Amino acid sequence: MKMDTRVFPDLDALSRAALEELLRIMQEAVRERGRFAIALAGGRTPASLYALWADAKNHGAPTPWDRVHLFWSDERYVGHDDPRSNYGIARKALVARVPIPQANVHPMPTGAAQPTEAAQAYEAELRKFFGAAPPAFDLQLLGLGIEGHTASLFPGSPALEEQRRWVAAVEAPAEPPQRLTLTPVVLNQGRNTFFLVAGREKREIVAALRRESESQPSPYPAARIRPAGRVLWFLDEAAGGC
Repeated sequence: MKMDTRVFPDLDALSRAALEELLRIMQEAVRERGRFAIALAGGRTPASLYALWADAKNHGAPTPWDRVHLFWSDERYVGHDDPRSNYGIARKALVARVPIPQANVHPMPTGAAQPTEAAQAYEAELRKFFGAAPPAFDLQLLGLGIEGHTASLFPGSPALEEQRRWVAAVEAPAEPPQRLTLTPVVLNQGRNTFFLVAGREKREIVAALRRESESQPSPYPAARIRPAGRVLWFLDEAAGGC
């Protein structure tokens, strides 16, 4: 598949480059639409970016936090204080360290009796913010699993075929198995999408994606996400070096 890649020496350099581009997109979105809506990713790789963003005020790039709205692309169905929580990771690295209004933080709920109820509640939250049409995030951050999953869309997941729901409760072949995820109905609308990929264990799947034909259906969920807007792949040399 055709991939617009940026390869950096290490995770720190990757994160700094991604932050620079994030801030440029944010400034443009605030100027044109009065707000910046971003879908955050979970895991360790984006946590480095979040920590840098929290410190961006020290590098001549202030963020208008009252105009920024944080959403999530997926969530493990655990409490927000659980160390596996995507929201919890972002809260520690970013949310708790910046003056963002609480009303601008939109975590996926994980307290409902059934994950399906939580998925419906988060879709209602998105509709309240964006309106009736599937939302186009100004920026959505995504990762890449060693088997090609992104967000909590794993190979063979029925959610990959979803054409109506914006948020799905899924069973993942990973711990914890119960998760919430944005579906392709939303993820294929993004104005800007960053795939953040680091680590040598990701090299094989990155190479497999690069070899794929554009004309054939892909078995890899990451390749099934083809947003309307720009897609950039931020890779460290361990993941994407030739």
